[in-house]
Amino acid sequence: MGTVGGLAFAAEVPPPAFHFITIDETRLRYLDSGSGPPVVLLHGNGSMIEDFVSSGIMDAPGHRFIAFDRPGFGHSERPRDRDWGPSEQASLLLRALGYIGIERPVVVGHSWGALVALAMALESPEDVSGLVLLSGYYYPVPRAEIGVPGAFPFTRVVLRHTVGPFVRRLMAPDTLRRVFAPCVVPERFKRAYSMPLAMRASQMRAVDEEAAMLVDAAKALSRLYRELSIPVRLIAGSDDGIVDTDEHSARLHRELGASTFHRVPGCGHMVHHAAPEEVLAAIAALSSAHGSNALARLAAVATKPGRNWLHIGESLAAA
Repeated sequence: MGTVGGLAFAAEVPPPAFHFITIDETRLRYLDSGSGPPVVLLHGNGSMIEDFVSSGIMDAPGHRFIAFDRPGFGHSERPRDRDWGPSEQASLLLRALGYIGIERPVVVGHSWGALVALAMALESPEDVSGLVLLSGYYYPVPRAEIGVPGAFPFTRVVLRHTVGPFVRRLMAPDTLRRVFAPCVVPERFKRAYSMPLAMRASQMRAVDEEAAMLVDAAKALSRLYRELSIPVRLIAGSDDGIVDTDEHSARLHRELGASTFHRVPGCGHMVHHAAPEEVLAAIAALSSAHGSNALARLAAVATKPGRNWLHIGESLAAA
């Protein structure tokens, strides 16, 4: 373990069963676990697979989870000979899923990853069965109104390449506290997440690029939202201090007639950590619409008042 600004993080995270695939000369890391209807997990800006691993979502029964390091994050490459907007990432990931043999998954996108999920559904709706969008930034709201974008947003001075790694490391704990606020940074996240990996120079460059293109990317995609032909479930925190829930999630829900929207009370940007049961219930509902009785039972269990999501597996087995 190592300590950064008073927070203890794993210096190196022991890999579970990670795999690598090279598509279009781009090497991607992914984690494939569980069995059942496929669910693809896409992290936000500055993050990586371990974010979803540490949330515990991938421990839930009845799913086959495929989590990717998006290009430039974690251990995935980000070739510098091309642009890496949501559409370019979507095309790459759709090809990767085809190579792996994943058919019509539910795609879960958090924050910046929600834009990539939307781009996947818009490019190839026949290959996506539904979207679960978490804390997303969907419209070209001026930067001054949204603060600092992304799943792990750094202030503009930290994003500049002239700032050394030492300063980045000093500021990381405060950044994490703001991203998780009003909730605390979970102990499981601190145990599983490798800050040295997250803060290396190549990943900081990807963070910078995605922060810079965010408004333009949302502007381009937002013109197409009405073309979405698959079910969408939106989840966002009532107290998200990173992306304004009313300006983005609530607005997208109003625009999409077939969507559902759940505002999680007392929760900030990291809804998959604070309310994993809500995410699992949304996944289950979309998957059950395609014939999964097991996931339908999971949705019923997960939404019972007072149900601890960690005991969903036990309840499902007893159902």
